[in-house]
Amino acid sequence: MAKKLTITTELTVFESLQELPQSIQELMHKAQKARERAYAPYSRFKVGAAILLANGEVVTGNNQENAAFPSGLCAERVAAFYAGATYPGVAFQAIALTVRSLNHEVTTPTPPCGACRQSLAEYETNQKSSMSLYFMGETGNVVQANAIKDLLPLRFDSSYLK
Repeated sequence: MAKKLTITTELTVFESLQELPQSIQELMHKAQKARERAYAPYSRFKVGAAILLANGEVVTGNNQENAAFPSGLCAERVAAFYAGATYPGVAFQAIALTVRSLNHEVTTPTPPCGACRQSLAEYETNQKSSMSLYFMGETGNVVQANAIKDLLPLRFDSSYLK
């Protein structure tokens, strides 16, 4: 007999960046600076990410496009892979993500794409602790997820490969 599975996700929505703790505001400002350095000549959609590590370091990344689609890479994975390569084994505590379009104003909080969610879920699983994620558009509301698993509850991980 078939059973239904119910998945519930709880997110917190802040009306502005100023409602967030000072440390997260600073993290988002670093993501905004990274966003402005993005290489996005094709999509004209700039994304910046900043990751606060358990050792206090902040690592940033931005999207890097390429004319040979899909050879580019999203901001979240640029930052995560750099953090993993530079500070192996250091937990990710918080991630700030922000976007800006060169074509129109983005006021809707924009979460990570599926590939980035999966990549971040790998880090969260390996570190055995949650990382909070804050995401926003160019302006407006900021959404907080307490863990990547909140955005990807049925994630694929190494347990399926055993």
